[in-house]
Amino acid sequence: MEDERSFSDICGGRLALQRRYYSPSCREFCLSCPRLSLRSLTAVTCTVWLAAYGLFTLCENSMILSAAIFITLLGLLGYLHFVKIDQETLLIIDSLGIQMTSSYASGKESTTFIEMGKVKDVVINEAIYMQKVIYYLCILLKDPMEPHGISQVVPVFQSAKPRLDCLIEVYRSCQEILAHQKATSASP
Repeated sequence: MEDERSFSDICGGRLALQRRYYSPSCREFCLSCPRLSLRSLTAVTCTVWLAAYGLFTLCENSMILSAAIFITLLGLLGYLHFVKIDQETLLIIDSLGIQMTSSYASGKESTTFIEMGKVKDVVINEAIYMQKVIYYLCILLKDPMEPHGISQVVPVFQSAKPRLDCLIEVYRSCQEILAHQKATSASP
């Protein structure tokens, strides 16, 4: 079963949450951000090139124009390949673990897998960000030395920064799967 709902991020931008229910013990959540705006890309490019043209008229050195074009292209490629994330995915399977995938605008993907045996809990935490209180979903990892301790906090959906209403939906589903996993592991 699959459904899609619209939410907003902490700045008011539009986000789309796709929920896929494969079984009672396996769910996937895909949070999609808006694509790169052609208007903003054009504005940045024109600004850099106009500044370079202004310097060219002052210095009369054509290397300035060439450097501006080269720097703009390298900057755009770097931004698309290392910064702009189009989609973040959380896949949780009660018998295996949690997989987080970030898909960049260039097509590059970054995947992190956490074994279910290392997961202590999934919680919604709060933080102060730019004079605002924001909420974020995070995975608490068990401390191998101390059974009741936490060794690490792994944030989820770092790039999209969804608001609390979106996080609550994902949190509830994660808690259902964690409860299902605990019930199946406790029964003989």
